[in-house]
Amino acid sequence: MMKKVLAASLLMAFVLTGCNTFKGVGKDVSKAGDAVTNTAEKTSDEIRRN
Repeated sequence: MMKKVLAASLLMAFVLTGCNTFKGVGKDVSKAGDAVTNTAEKTSDEIRRN
């Protein structure tokens, strides 16, 4: 019984850690997308001015 509880606890820890990791990756990808969008908008503005 104790081994099952320990195994379940470890599994939950891995699952929760994985969720946080994926959230972090999602935030990083979102920030990278924002940076690309901002660069594209600045470049577009520069092209229109010239």
